Amino acid sequence: MSDPTGTASPGQPQSRPSSRMVVRTVLRAAVSVAALAALYYLLPLDHASTPATVTILVIGLVVFIALVTFHVRSILRSPFPQLRAVEALAVNVPLFLLLFAATYVTLAGLSVKNFGEHLSHTDGLYFAVTVFSTVGFGDITAKTETARLVVTGQMIGDLIILGLAINVIVGAVKRGRQRQNTPRQQDPERPAVSQADETN
Repeated sequence: MSDPTGTASPGQPQSRPSSRMVVRTVLRAAVSVAALAALYYLLPLDHASTPATVTILVIGLVVFIALVTFHVRSILRSPFPQLRAVEALAVNVPLFLLLFAATYVTLAGLSVKNFGEHLSHTDGLYFAVTVFSTVGFGDITAKTETARLVVTGQMIGDLIILGLAINVIVGAVKRGRQRQNTPRQQDPERPAVSQADETN
């Protein structure tokens, strides 16, 4: 019989995560995304200065990299790496999109020439998502070199997220599962060793 906490005893197959763990993970991810969205909408981005724009982008990218690193380590240590990987993607992707959305809103506030119009918080998020999804409706476009450089940075970041970051997380899931399977493969040998010791 499996442990109600969702962990398996030695020598037994790893049980699936309990419904309570799944609900808790979903709620944790939802609360994190809601907090990020609330912070994004509360910040007066359209009144920021150029140094503030650069600072927001740099600090945001550092936090994003640190968060990905933390999640990869937690996936490796987790008894349910798939569940942790889903939570990692559910938090890291919105953070990345909100980071660039904030930068677009700030650039539009600094100069209307950057995007040809003033961008609200919703406009900035909408544009960041269209760039991420490569839809490109054309209703909002980067007009100046500065704005185009930032958009190019997001497009490169999109490729990294879709390629490297997802591969890293998937690889962490595989390594986490391998670490779980290794002790179970060694367990059947332990009684034989102990019996040999007893005969000696």
